[in-house]
Amino acid sequence: MAKRALCVGINNYPGSNMDLAGCVNDAVDWQALLESRGYSVTQLLDAAATRSNIVQALEALVTGTAAGDSLVFTFSGHGSWLPDDDGDEPDARDEMMCPHDVTKDQFLLDDDLNAIFSRKAQHARLYIIADCCHSGSVVRYASEPARPDDGAVRARFLPPYVFARGDRLLERAIDRAAGKPAPTKLQYPALLFSGCQDTEFSYDTSFNKRPNGAFTRAAIDALKDTAIKTPRALHDAIRQKLPSQQLPQTPQLFGSRADKVGPLF
Repeated sequence: MAKRALCVGINNYPGSNMDLAGCVNDAVDWQALLESRGYSVTQLLDAAATRSNIVQALEALVTGTAAGDSLVFTFSGHGSWLPDDDGDEPDARDEMMCPHDVTKDQFLLDDDLNAIFSRKAQHARLYIIADCCHSGSVVRYASEPARPDDGAVRARFLPPYVFARGDRLLERAIDRAAGKPAPTKLQYPALLFSGCQDTEFSYDTSFNKRPNGAFTRAAIDALKDTAIKTPRALHDAIRQKLPSQQLPQTPQLFGSRADKVGPLF
């Protein structure tokens, strides 16, 4: 049984004025945890985490998989959305993970990810850990909650107006989609851990003066308990920490009932 993972962390978003602080640490922490569990891990950080490189690494991740293999994809960075242009989204929005070069019109949409992940072998397990926002809230900047520890708190949501960059047609399409209901959830052929609900933000903050994503920190701390053996047990443990008054994000777990109570990576 092969065990492979891709860990992506992006703090630096050139041209956005909305850089983050804890995403690279998230990727480093996930890599360390997964390697301790026998995974071969590929890591993409900041400038290396372009759309092209992420797509290439994801395609390599799913290529040659067999039944029983275990794959993990962790993404820490900004999330956002764009107006749906092919009519497959009832809310008229395509959710997206934001690569390093998102302000150069390089978008990693849910449609792109579905196309890649659908090529994995049947009965190969795929776990996606998304510590970012796919927020249904239409704002230009997120409000900051109270600080839980000793660092700034930033939302991991990049408003689509930031990368519309004066494109009037795109801005108008965003305005039209902004009036639609919030998205439901990403439809990946996998088990998805998401840092927040679609109408919330995932937060970037610090713990003991070290930046991390709030969701990633809660998850990795929970995994110190060796009694946690299933995705549902991990989700339940994370929910003991989040949401909190200081960090109002509600982690989600999406997937089949069998996958939720099946083996954890």
